Amino acid sequence: MIPADTRLLRVPRRVGDRSTRRVGFVLACGVVALAVVMAIGAPLLAPFDPLAVNLRLINAAPGTDGHLLGTDASGRDILSRLMHGAQTSLLGPLIAVLVASGLGIALGALAAWQGGWTDQVISRVIEFLFSFPGLLAAVFTVALFGPGFLAPAIGIAIAYAPAIARLTRTVILQERDKLYVKAELALGFRGIRVLTRSVMPNALPIVLSLSVLSFGYALIDLAALSYLGLGVQAPQPDWGVMLNESTSSMLQGAWWVMAAPAIVIILVVVSVNIIGEALLARRQEVLR
Repeated sequence: MIPADTRLLRVPRRVGDRSTRRVGFVLACGVVALAVVMAIGAPLLAPFDPLAVNLRLINAAPGTDGHLLGTDASGRDILSRLMHGAQTSLLGPLIAVLVASGLGIALGALAAWQGGWTDQVISRVIEFLFSFPGLLAAVFTVALFGPGFLAPAIGIAIAYAPAIARLTRTVILQERDKLYVKAELALGFRGIRVLTRSVMPNALPIVLSLSVLSFGYALIDLAALSYLGLGVQAPQPDWGVMLNESTSSMLQGAWWVMAAPAIVIILVVVSVNIIGEALLARRQEVLR
């Protein structure tokens, strides 16, 4: 789950020169772009039907009969399932982050701009929501609406919104005290106009950096829920479902069945974190 405070936004100590960081950023963008292409182009690019069972090729090693990454315990092509699984594995975190960002930015901006009792009430609500870990909130929504694709994503969004709301509130409070805001208000511009046209454009880049970083955490949480059987349900392809189904294959020595989805999840999460940290570092350089 995303940390409750904003320490996540502290950019780690720089290692290497600027060109090395640029190469890392480009590679990370390439990994994320490849994952998106896999998700969008799965129906056309996947070499096999992801649901087709072949009992003659159970846990087949990579390269067997055209199965580049091998097959699972039901003889289904792992590469095809990875490609089709990218659809739910990426769309779920995207929905969670979009909902969390929209809710968090709205609450944080309202609390910071209105102040007074509005700020007090929203701040207490945010603190209350912080007491619910992301997975617990997702499990609660699953208990209410049943397992599947959408319910866990909404639960994760509710759990992630407070961190985004708190950061939004902090950034807008800092902007509100600057001279350009006081000048516009003194000239008679309406508060909502100053907030939306002047303050938010300066605050959003920092807040959206947290949203990008949240995507990786949401991907891990939703994959964990699918692994536990609370998210996307088998036999629908999903990276978390594939990890769950690979347990029996691992016991038989077919390590590649688990390695494929695990490596993909790690690569995507690390790449998203690199992109988010790079965007934040760039924003901090601009503000200096």
